[in-house]
Formats: sequence, C-alpha cells, structure tokens
Amino acid sequence: MNTKYIFISGGVISGLGKGITTASLSAILQSKGYKITAVKVDMYLNIDAGTIRPQEHGEVFVTDDGIETDQDLGNYERFLDISLTRNNYITTGQVYNEVLRREREFEYNGEDVEAIPHVTDEIIRRIKRAGEMAKADIVIIEFGGTVGEYQNSLFFEASRILKMRNPADVLQVHVGYMPIPGNLGEMKTKPVQQSVRVLNSMGIQPDLVVGRSERSMDRVRKERIALFCNVSEQDVISNPDVSSIYEIPLILSDQNMGERILEKLGLKPGKKDLSPWRDLVKTIKTVEQEVKIGVVGKYFATGDFQLEDVYISVIEALKHASWTQNLNPRLFWVDSEKVEEEGAEKLAEMDGIVVPGGFGSRGIEGIIEAIKFAREAKKPYLGLCYGMQLATIEFARNVCELKNANTTEVDSETKYPVIHIMPEQEKLLIGKEYGGTMRLGAFPAKLVKGTVAQSAYRKDQVEERHRHRYEFNNLFRQELEKNGLVISGTSPNGHLVEIIELKDHPFFIGTQFHPEFKSRPLKPHPLFLSFIRACSGKS
Repeated sequence: MNTKYIFISGGVISGLGKGITTASLSAILQSKGYKITAVKVDMYLNIDAGTIRPQEHGEVFVTDDGIETDQDLGNYERFLDISLTRNNYITTGQVYNEVLRREREFEYNGEDVEAIPHVTDEIIRRIKRAGEMAKADIVIIEFGGTVGEYQNSLFFEASRILKMRNPADVLQVHVGYMPIPGNLGEMKTKPVQQSVRVLNSMGIQPDLVVGRSERSMDRVRKERIALFCNVSEQDVISNPDVSSIYEIPLILSDQNMGERILEKLGLKPGKKDLSPWRDLVKTIKTVEQEVKIGVVGKYFATGDFQLEDVYISVIEALKHASWTQNLNPRLFWVDSEKVEEEGAEKLAEMDGIVVPGGFGSRGIEGIIEAIKFAREAKKPYLGLCYGMQLATIEFARNVCELKNANTTEVDSETKYPVIHIMPEQEKLLIGKEYGGTMRLGAFPAKLVKGTVAQSAYRKDQVEERHRHRYEFNNLFRQELEKNGLVISGTSPNGHLVEIIELKDHPFFIGTQFHPEFKSRPLKPHPLFLSFIRACSGKS
C-alpha cells in the first residue's frame, strides 16, 4: 500500500486545538487497524524547542532518542501509545540547515539553490522519511501556526506539491475558528470562510473542515461552511470545547470522520473499536472523590495569564494515575515565589505535593521551603528532575546540617555543592554549546530491591527520559545516605544517581529523569500511580 499523508492546518489563531485534533484523528485511524505516525512542523528557525523559554512556547517534550520538541508530540504519544523520534519533528531551522549544508558540500551539482524546489523537496523528504522509519500506513502532519503567515508558505507549498504528485494519497484537513461573540450569542462562520479562502489562494482545497468552537456546530452552520468552503456537508466536522481532551476522539468518530477520510484515501473502513476511550471518558465524567495536589513551580505566569501548558505532561500524568484509582484530580498551582514571601503553610490542605522540572535560581528557595514542609509534615512528595535536585539540597541543609548547601547552577561558590554540573556539560557551556547538548533522551536506571521505587515499577531496571546538565554530587553521597537519604536508583554502573527517596515517609521520591513523558491515559506511569495511591491513603 502507498503511504498516505494527511495535512492538518489551522486558521485565525494559534492554540486552536490542531494538536489535539491531530492526536484524536490518529487514535481513530489507529483503532481501525492502520499503523499511524504523526509529525509536528514548527515554523520557527530554531533547530529544536530546547532553547525556547517555557513561557514562550510551553513545555519542551523529549523523545527516547533525545530530540527536544514541541509539546504536541507528547499528545501524539499519549493518544497513540507509541514512542516517537526525531523524525517526527520538523522545524524551518532544520530544513534550511540541511539545504545549506548540501549546497556547501556541492550536493546540488552546481545548481542555483532556490526555495522551490529545493526547500520544498527537503520538507517532502523529511515527511516521507517519518513514514518510512515508522513503517506507517498513514502519516498525519500538523502545521504549527496559522494559514497565511509569511513563514508558513513553503510548508503549505510542499503539501500542495506532494498532493499534485500523489493526488490519491494526500488529504488536506483545515481546522478553523468559529467564535460566538458575547454581544450576539450566535456562532459565526466567517473566520473559517476567510482562512479557507487563504488556503485556496495557495492552490489548496481542504478535503475536510473542522470547526473549533465553544459549542457544537448546528446544521445551519455546517450548511454554510459547506457552501462557502466548497466541501460536502458531511465533511464539515464539529469540534467543540469539552472538559477533557480524551473525549475528542469519540466526538470526531461519532461524526464518521475516520470513515470519511478512509473513503477519500481509498482505504477499507476497518474495525471501529474505541471502547477503551469510551470507558476512560465515562470514568472521567463520573468520578467524584477528589485528590488535591499542589504543584509547586515557577513558570506559571506571564503577565496576567497563567500558563498551565508549561507542565502539560506532568498535569496529564497526574490525571492518568488519578482516574485509574477512580479519583478526580484537583490541581492547585503554587507559585514558588509566593511561598518565599508567605511560607508553605497553605500546602497543609493538599493531599500531595509535586515539584516539576525547571532551571535557574528564581523561586528555588520557595520550592525548598515547600519540600521541607512535605518532608516534615509527611505529605506525599514527587520531585521531577529539578524537584529531585532541590529535595537533595533541602535534605543536606536541614537534616545533614550542611549549611547553605546548594547546586552550583545557583551558587558556584557554595561550600557544599551537593548538586553539581556534569563534567562533560561544563565543557559544552564554556564553549557556549547550548542547543541540544544536555543529557537528553532515554537512559537505563538500575533499581534497588526493597525500595519504594522498585516496588512501584515491579522491575529491577527501567529506561526513562532525561533533560538536565546537573547531577547528584557523589562526594556527598555517603554523608547523605548516613543521615537517611536512600539512593534507590542509579545508572547501571552505579555512578549517576537517578532516584532518591526517604524511609519512614508515606511517599517521598525524587527522580533525575522525567517519568511524566512516558505516562499514557490508558497506561499511567508507575511512579505517578504510586504517588496518587499514597495521596489517597490507598498505598
């Protein structure tokens, strides 16, 4: 079978829901027996997402093979329950970098190198490679940003060229915005019409139009979009706001979106089994008992806005584990800088405390204060990456009495550098080699039998994803262990500390890695599951 390609574009505003639409459509087609892979295209000139501020672009998601990507790849992995690779992430920077490399190495045989066909052919090559490496039947490609932006044009042109060359194997799906102005109370279709017109001006006619709106689209609106956007009414799909993103595959499937796409691609309908998703959504809608989790971090706010997307994988992992235990997770965002000012007493009403990853010095004293509270008050605690490092610092300061112990990331002159930079990382920073140079991707960790971590995993060795430059300083390992810190996971050679925990505590674990990246809605991560059990008193 020829590989099929589905391009997902968006109109009017970014953050519209193209990523969830892409992930949901992927899940629907996968449920029909097809092998699916998904690709995210980001239009910026960065090579990857690793050097972008979280407040600027949300969470940086890391794959097993160590590429730092947009958070949409996390949604693809969660919905498809597969691990993606660097082949599934494309940026303008990557494309230009490769074209210029080839030009310098005379791989264009003396031709003048131009945007078309050389840049567009490189885009097409990368999209095809993603399908080939995954041995996929269907590749679903999400274009970041919105149609009509200057920097997007070459990617849209590449999709047009690919369809021109393979008309039976390529579909265009456009996700448009349908606002409901408060002064009118009526859903308006003009924004969708306008963005489709822009697509048309680029030589692209969408095969399906997905209307994103607060409420479900009515028949009148579907008729209007069909008329003005030159599509069949049954190819106009409603995608309304819902309380849980995991309901979207069901909403799209109930409108036969999967069947319409397979029919247009000349593929057999296949089975239709989304029953695990239906069971999950039923649980989400019916669970009543709450578990209250305080998430203590420092990337929540930009101006007057709260940015929950900064920790989206952590949020979803907490939800996955809670729903499995028939609990409704209620998350409270605790700004560490406010803890510095007001203290950690407000955390007393929480059932558990999570400290996610981060970098730098801002707000860390507040986080350390929150960790101290969790340790002393016997509150279940889960520290991720920086959350593990700061838990080590708190223990060194307040249990081992190593006054002002710190990480050299914050205080290079500290007398007690219980967290320090990895030697190979120090060389990279001296050379200002920042992009893509952290300890990235999946690495094995050996677990100590009889520990909470080993009991949670029920394995002696695991493989988890990392993103860090600093590590536990083994010069202080004996001192910390003597005072009660448990090293429950290390690299196979025993040199790198991967997991710490405390005895005589309901649950206190810190991981150097990011377990949240491997959590799935239908397969919660073992550490998050054990944490939630401890929070609810079920462990």
